[in-house]
Amino acid sequence: MSADRFPRSLPEFVRMYPDDLSCGKYLEGVRWPDGFVCPACAERGEPFRFAARPSVLRCRVCKHDASLTAGTVMHRAHSPLTTWFWAAYLVSTSTPGISTQQFQRQLGLGRYETAFQILHKLRAGMVRPNVDRIGARGTRIELDETLIGGVTRGEGRGVHHKVYVVGAVEVKERPPIAPGKSPTKAMLRRAGKYAGRLRLRALPDRKAVSLVTFARESITQGSHVTTDDWGGYDQLGKEIGVHHTQIAERGDPKIAEEHLPLIHLVFSNLKTWLQGTHHSVSEQHLQAFERVRFSFQPALLSVQRLPFFARPRDAK
Repeated sequence: MSADRFPRSLPEFVRMYPDDLSCGKYLEGVRWPDGFVCPACAERGEPFRFAARPSVLRCRVCKHDASLTAGTVMHRAHSPLTTWFWAAYLVSTSTPGISTQQFQRQLGLGRYETAFQILHKLRAGMVRPNVDRIGARGTRIELDETLIGGVTRGEGRGVHHKVYVVGAVEVKERPPIAPGKSPTKAMLRRAGKYAGRLRLRALPDRKAVSLVTFARESITQGSHVTTDDWGGYDQLGKEIGVHHTQIAERGDPKIAEEHLPLIHLVFSNLKTWLQGTHHSVSEQHLQAFERVRFSFQPALLSVQRLPFFARPRDAK
């Protein structure tokens, strides 16, 4: 089977990966496309195979056991290969995301903790470890922060356990509408603007040092950045080398819709997704949810983008 082919439907997935043996065969083809090579002695040739251990191949010369899952999120896991393949398929093809309880039910896992660990390993593997900066010289970017979390009761006035989340999104312009075609309501409301690349991060506070650090690590110098008039952004342009415009929003939704429509749409979608799919997310895991949901696009998925379908590192 070609390494760049991805199943387009559930029946096709079942035909491609009906059992652990077929899953192991696929991993073997990804790691050694030209045939097995022992990672210990570099001997080429057909290895010993074990029906009870489809993820292990034994070299016929040095008797070294080579693991097909070494260097992947599945390494040393006790769940069958088919469970991991099904899990990756569900996570990567579920557009609105999937909760741990739903994940557990669909895979038939007995323990919630097992589903939790598999799901979080896959989420971590689906995001690039080194994310590049968004924007470019002259590119417009909207930057703002919001609070994620519910109402706190019984702990005094002004006390809350919400988490600050800061976001930066590129502003893109749609091409002119072709003659004879009518613009959509969204196009009219946002004057043809749409969101480009996005960066989100959970912060301990919204002090200047936290906001500027995020902007420095997320936005390319020379970009045109628009924010509200919160004091934490006052030195943004000077600190990170961008063209900075502050809007006196002052809680007016009309001004926010006019000058910062895309980042507010992102925050609205994020909150709706968390409430609808997960109902609640702890501060500890919020960053992982944000990175996966808004950095990974299932529509662009190819086999290599799955965490264990990518070519594994040569590991002994």
